[in-house]
This record gives sequence, structure tokens and C-alpha cells, in this order.
Amino acid sequence: MTQQRPAITLVHGDITQQHADAIVNAANSSLLGGGGVDGAIHRKGGPAILEECRALRASRYGKGLPTGQAVATTAGRLDAGHVIHTVGPVWSREEDRSELLASCYRESLRVAAELGAGTVAFPAISTGIYGWPMDDGARIAIRTVREAGSAPVREVRFVLFDEAAYAVFETALAASS
Repeated sequence: MTQQRPAITLVHGDITQQHADAIVNAANSSLLGGGGVDGAIHRKGGPAILEECRALRASRYGKGLPTGQAVATTAGRLDAGHVIHTVGPVWSREEDRSELLASCYRESLRVAAELGAGTVAFPAISTGIYGWPMDDGARIAIRTVREAGSAPVREVRFVLFDEAAYAVFETALAASS
């Protein structure tokens, strides 16, 4: 039996404003908040997210969450069931880290499926402070989600903060059809 692939939609907006079963956080390995998407999710979601992240650090992830892996916490005050934290790779000219970036999407979808999430909202992982080129990041994100097909996930929503990122993802989505 062929696994159903989730529908992919693009949204220009703020990921912290999304109503979804799971929102993916482009976290740093400490899981304790930071800048960009990570900081915004922690601020809007409130202290419950940080509390669960601290518990994860005290138990399974004493050295931090490894790059390419994913773990879920409460969504706190966000309009979502869970936050799935994943640590993207820092882009490098010298080393191809594409598989680590793809792993962020695959592992987040795996966790979402385990949670029974039907809708998952993703940011453009690693394309901010971690310096991943937006066009390559979009291509990897869309290809990986198309290939992963994680039932019961019905919809994967890429939430792009600015119009330029939205346009790049729109081009990558059209090219993948």
C-alpha cells in the first residue's frame, strides 16, 4: 500500500500565529531558547515550553539535542498541540551538510506522526542565522517532505516570515511538482 503524502502549503506570516497540531521550532542544541524563530516560539509559548526543555536537558539530552534530531514538548500558549524542536546544521562551503538538514524535516515528521499530528507548521530551518542559502534550503525542505510521507500528517505548512522567502519556496514547490 502506498503511503499518502501530505499536502504542502505555503504561508507568508509568523509561525507563532499558526493553528496546527504541531509547530516546528528551529532550535539551538541547548533547547533553552535563543534568537529568531526559537526565541519567538519560547516568548509566545511561555514558560511551560522552557520548563519541558529543561527537563529534557536534565534527562535524555544532557549535552543538548544533536543536529538533525527532533523532540517534542508542550506548545504552552501557542495555538498548537505540541512544539517539535529540531536543530538545523550551520551551512558550510567546505562540507556538505544537506543530509543533516533533510534529517531535521524527516525526524520532525516522524515525531509528528508519533504524536498523531495531522497538521505540521515548519519554518525554513537553518536559513536564518545558520546561513543556509534560502533556495537550497527550500529545495531540500520540499523534497524531503514529499519523500517522507508520514501518516497521519495530512498537511505540511511552510510558514515563511518574509516575502522573499515565500517567493523562493513558491519557486521550489512549483519545480517539485
